[in-house]
Amino acid sequence: MFLPFHDDNPTRRRPVVTYGLVAVNVIAFLWFLQLAPAQRYDVTMHFGFVPARIAQLSRPQSVFVPRDATMFHPRLGRVMVRQQVELKPDHGEILFSLVSCMFLHAGWGHLLGNMWFLWLFGNNVEDRLGHVLFLLFYLVGGLVGSACHWVIDPESLMPVIGASGAVAAVLGGYAITWPWARVHTLVFIVIFITVVDLPALAVLGAWFILQLVLLAYGAGGVAFWAHVGGFLAGMAMMPVLGMLLGLNRPTTATRQPRPREIPQDSHDRIIDVQILDDRDTRPRW
Repeated sequence: MFLPFHDDNPTRRRPVVTYGLVAVNVIAFLWFLQLAPAQRYDVTMHFGFVPARIAQLSRPQSVFVPRDATMFHPRLGRVMVRQQVELKPDHGEILFSLVSCMFLHAGWGHLLGNMWFLWLFGNNVEDRLGHVLFLLFYLVGGLVGSACHWVIDPESLMPVIGASGAVAAVLGGYAITWPWARVHTLVFIVIFITVVDLPALAVLGAWFILQLVLLAYGAGGVAFWAHVGGFLAGMAMMPVLGMLLGLNRPTTATRQPRPREIPQDSHDRIIDVQILDDRDTRPRW
């Protein structure tokens, strides 16, 4: 098990969108926590992404989702009752749920895991793309993640919530842009804990491989296809945006210093030698 906690990759501007996204997710979760269990269920069904509802955009029929509820019987006490929740073909609600699902989380572990990775790697991607474009990048990554989950299981009635697809896009964008940036990582080996500096490609590549392994073993309850789709979307979008914005052209801050020419008749002169840091964090495109 491993946990990245810091990267040696400086930024030039304050990542206000990253901070804002973390704040909105935390506020939404605190609001969600104070709801009664029945209200949480209703919010999850109506504002989470239910793949089967996509068909309602072309076929105006209600979708009925089974639900187990606890009720009090005067003679039997508390009993479990099977109910059905009706989801009407509300186009506005369905389309809005594609975005609102990114700001709902099932628990503290779900929230903290997503926000930790967004906080750690989002600042560099935002610094690279700019505030507005980064927000669009984040949202599109989340939409692509949901689309991948829908393609795999379009009839699913299980709502999908969480920022995992959008955050995975940020990880994919970081991995392809700064693959050799050093990431300080806590590594847990049984009862031993150590800190290792690893290339970003190794850390984020291991995270991606873990998603594939969990998919192969059929781990339930998590939309792993949304993680995979978001990560690949981020890897694809970053180079394209770099070409469109001209970000792949070298700048003063990223251009390698030109070596000094040594005159032929100056064998006894002292020549300045520049030693470059081998921990190169320049973008790869």
